[in-house]
Amino acid sequence: MNSLRCRLWMAPLLFIAVLLSSCRQAGIVPLEPVNLSIAGSTEMMPLLIELTGAFSDRHPNVIFSLRGGGSTLGESWVSSGQVSLAASTLLSEEEEIPANLLRVPIAWDGIAILVHRNNPVENLTLLQLRNLYSGRALNWQDVGGNNNEVVLVSREDGSGTRALFEERVMDTENVALTAVVMPTSRDMVGYIAGRPDTIGYVSQAYTRNAAGASLADPADQAQVRVVPIEGKLPSDEVLTNQSYHLSRPLFLLRRRVDRGWPQQFIDFVLSPAGQRIVERYHVRIR
Repeated sequence: MNSLRCRLWMAPLLFIAVLLSSCRQAGIVPLEPVNLSIAGSTEMMPLLIELTGAFSDRHPNVIFSLRGGGSTLGESWVSSGQVSLAASTLLSEEEEIPANLLRVPIAWDGIAILVHRNNPVENLTLLQLRNLYSGRALNWQDVGGNNNEVVLVSREDGSGTRALFEERVMDTENVALTAVVMPTSRDMVGYIAGRPDTIGYVSQAYTRNAAGASLADPADQAQVRVVPIEGKLPSDEVLTNQSYHLSRPLFLLRRRVDRGWPQQFIDFVLSPAGQRIVERYHVRIR
């Protein structure tokens, strides 16, 4: 009788022990690690750092590696399978995009024309901007400024920002060989901040400090200002309705065959949570 009572008493404990053991065994089975690589636009890297961090918080097994290199390089690498995704600001015609790539717009952006805060020029037309960058206008007096020589600042080859600037502003003309070349928008803001007679162009994200997401040194930002082009500044409203001449979408690209984690990341970027992060830097597309 005592033996029976003991067995009856032990049975629930054995069941609980087996259950706990099963849970422990299930709990220690790690999720399969996933490595995703993104390359391309340096303008988009600060945004992507925050987006990938938020995605990894939801999926701890997903590990990202990010590198710049420019939009052209990023698109080339994703097409050849060297990276999982490309970040790009290039505005390519549909027939120019490799057939194996899917191109997804994730935000609106615009190129801001920067001068030093002490520069008195109040507005520039596209023609005046072209004359400055082609070297036809060598003195700020030619466009309503002070009697000082113009110092041009441009971006490096492969930059999507440079490609759009040359397409929309320069048309068939070349940027003057005297232009100083900067590798990033952050570097350009810093360069202009310390030189009163300079002019340059950056993603508008580097001119704002939305919710603490400052991409340039605040001290440098205080020394520069955005010049209206054809009377318009790259505000959220004019970027959304594309009435600003230098507006553009930002893209993520993946290979069409990669419908797994790369697409899940794109879906997250386009989700309400992802777009709330986007609007800290650019203009949300949804």
